Amino acid sequence: MSISPIITFKAGICDFDSSTNPPSIKPKATPGYLYLFEEDELIHFCWRPRSASLSQPELDLTMVPTDGHFLPYQLTKPGSDQKSPTNGRIFVLSFQSSTQKHVFWLQSKSQHPSGDASWFSPRDLKHGEIVDRLLQGDEIDVQEEVANISNDQAGQGDGADHMDIDDVRAEGQGDTAGSRGSDEGGASRGGGTNSGQSTSQGSNDAASKAVQDFLKSMQGNQALTNPQANAQGKLFTTLPELLPPAITIPIIDSGNEALVDNLLSHLPPQLLLLNQEVDDLSSVDPNSETAKAAMEALSMGQKREILRKVLRSPQFTQSLGSLTHAIRDGGLPSISEALGIPVENGGFLKRGGVPVGGGEAVEAFVKGVKGAVEAKGDADSQMDTAQ
Repeated sequence: MSISPIITFKAGICDFDSSTNPPSIKPKATPGYLYLFEEDELIHFCWRPRSASLSQPELDLTMVPTDGHFLPYQLTKPGSDQKSPTNGRIFVLSFQSSTQKHVFWLQSKSQHPSGDASWFSPRDLKHGEIVDRLLQGDEIDVQEEVANISNDQAGQGDGADHMDIDDVRAEGQGDTAGSRGSDEGGASRGGGTNSGQSTSQGSNDAASKAVQDFLKSMQGNQALTNPQANAQGKLFTTLPELLPPAITIPIIDSGNEALVDNLLSHLPPQLLLLNQEVDDLSSVDPNSETAKAAMEALSMGQKREILRKVLRSPQFTQSLGSLTHAIRDGGLPSISEALGIPVENGGFLKRGGVPVGGGEAVEAFVKGVKGAVEAKGDADSQMDTAQ
């Protein structure tokens, strides 16, 4: 696949330890590039060492629009200088659907007159602003934005270090790590946000689109993704953090046929038909005998791959995040009832009939799921003993 970054600039990754007070940030010395590209109408947020090619990022996050924010970690007091409270320029990638964070430090030379490494120049802040706007789904003329920064900063300080950046040519057209020739933060030569379109075709693309369409219906109201919603109350993990692909995929790979078929039964039949290379899904009745025969003909390997695609899709993660927010914001009673999950006191506080909220609600939901699974396991064991 040809990759044409929308924007690229020098940045390193950091270890972020939230268990300390205050949280500690430890930068890693590896020289790297942070870059974004677009595929299947979704933004990929990537980081790679400068010794690696565009196709070999160590971090590749498929971003759902409006879920992520890329913001500078800086002092915000009125009249304060644009500085980081650390001894470097730090940007934080955070998510509304989870508490996960990725921290990066800018590796370009500081443009402060005295060389203050913690000072954010207008150029630094503009790079962050462009990335954040792209993550919101905004249409941006990146070339023009970058040109404006270059013009505004002409003759201001020593900007030579900003020119030592990666050439953003597409792979197969001279993609070599460490090559030079375009401004840091620059757009792909294709310009705009349409660069980096996917060239993959066939059933994989169709399956990806079907997964996206199917899971759109599971996404919660945008009002539930208010980042301030969980600012108060007990802290507890989120469903995306409990069910990442690293946990769920091995379950699919090791699960027996009954488990796989049970999970597939919750997916739309059209998704299964895609793997049988049905060209026109609209002409096929998913409840017809022909469709059922086609789905029954799927091999176990094909069935597992369908489930892997669903679990890896960004829409599935976003849906888990929306469900987390809905539970936190008072939806525990109705959600647990709809899913048949028994929760303590029906999801209400013991006094007043008010729904449990915040982290306590998520914890109660997780405990309810665990209890339901254990109860089913005990019932199955008793049935086996009786036989």
